[in-house]
Amino acid sequence: MTRVARAAVLREHGAPLRIESVVVPELRPDEILVRIRGVGICHTDLTAAAGGVPIPLPAVLGHEGSGVVAEVGSSVVGLRVGDSVVIGFDSCRTCRNCRRGRPAYCTRFAPLNYSGTRPDGTSVFHDGSGKPVHGNWFGQSSFSSLVVATDRNVVRLPEGVPVELAGPLGCGLATGAGTVLRVLRPEPGSSIAVFGLGAVGMAAIMAAKIARCDTIIGIDPNPRRHALALDLGATEVVSPDGVDEIGRHVRRATGGGVDYAVESVGSEAVIRQAMSSLTSPGVCATLGLRGGRNPITIDQTHLLSGRTLTGVIEGDADPHIFLPELAAFWRDGRFPVEKITSTFPFEKLDDAFTAVTAGEVVKAVLTFD
Repeated sequence: MTRVARAAVLREHGAPLRIESVVVPELRPDEILVRIRGVGICHTDLTAAAGGVPIPLPAVLGHEGSGVVAEVGSSVVGLRVGDSVVIGFDSCRTCRNCRRGRPAYCTRFAPLNYSGTRPDGTSVFHDGSGKPVHGNWFGQSSFSSLVVATDRNVVRLPEGVPVELAGPLGCGLATGAGTVLRVLRPEPGSSIAVFGLGAVGMAAIMAAKIARCDTIIGIDPNPRRHALALDLGATEVVSPDGVDEIGRHVRRATGGGVDYAVESVGSEAVIRQAMSSLTSPGVCATLGLRGGRNPITIDQTHLLSGRTLTGVIEGDADPHIFLPELAAFWRDGRFPVEKITSTFPFEKLDDAFTAVTAGEVVKAVLTFD
């Protein structure tokens, strides 16, 4: 049995995505068909659309999908038709890193998330003429009304969570919150600075409040983000354009520097500012993705003084464990996703992409009827 879905198809890097009809083939035993209700637009989608992340074309992007299970393959257990779900990144669940609870560093992460095909090289989408359209982007390609995923990355949502807005939990929000709660693990009463107040940075702010940090400093040049960050838990928000040197400002404001820093921009200048903002010892996590190689230079004396710079992918969290926890925080009012999301009908995806690129919204979510 085949099905027809509406999907935003990228046919040329740098060109707009266009909504087309695509054919979704019959499920295999381990696959799950999800009817998408909402999908967030992530910076990684923008990077891939511009050619910064390798995926063969034509392709359907989107990797912050949430929706309702429409069908399950014969070997799927634990999920059933009608379940509200969020979809995370894919992982093999069997390699050493997966077995020790670190699927973000799965040894097969790249082929499972970037190849555009199933592991055997076949496609889950075809166009009207029968030609393959690459999917499986992060195990989902959720810029589509129907997606094929597996129980490796489909996670049931707790009751009481708005399924239309839940998609960003699967990537951007888990990245920011997981970095704080799973990697940095700040002690109650500690201090943290968050560089970049997009969705990842805002999630880090909310997570720092959950962790009971006493000092939470947000840094972003966009003044439209400042009031929201304060509402979400920041104790101070500053613009790097308004001070001589942001690292020095943070050290002065905290009497020597923060215990932790989250850097969600990915530029050398911001990474160095984040390292400069730390006390000794202190830990900086860098999260920002830049397409291709991204060499940086840091001052070795920062490291000799007991400071640490670490990189984090997907919050270094297992979606099956962490996403329900985040959803429960949201349901309980401690992780208010609705405050950072702006919804757009799927047909208005050009407007949504423009708003994201211009920094007019923190997290855009495309919704389906």
